[in-house]
Amino acid sequence: QVQLVESGGGLVQAGDSLRLSCAASGRTFNTYPMGWFRQAPGKEREFVAAHSWARGFTYYADYADSVKGRFTISRDDAKSTLYLQMNSLKPEDTAVYYCAASQRSGRATASSDYDYWGHGTQVTVSS
Repeated sequence: QVQLVESGGGLVQAGDSLRLSCAASGRTFNTYPMGWFRQAPGKEREFVAAHSWARGFTYYADYADSVKGRFTISRDDAKSTLYLQMNSLKPEDTAVYYCAASQRSGRATASSDYDYWGHGTQVTVSS
């Protein structure tokens, strides 16, 4: 049974940093895309960042425009863990953050590209 478990959320002030982690179990996603999405109250779930392996040891890191330059996605496949480093947090980053894993090849930035989802971790940024 596939499980994605997020951790690292919390309440911080604007300008602070947080690092989210997502531990995967039940199968290996080493060669598949993994990503982060978020959903704020009253809004639809939106793409935040995705990591996809390319040929050789290169990879693609895709980001939503709203987080470019502030968030960094990374992964440690030896630990089956995905990370999201979030710097310079803003109140508008407040949301539940979800980890997702895909079974498709190539890049994946749409919700429909992903097959497995975690339960989410709350990030609240106060002004």
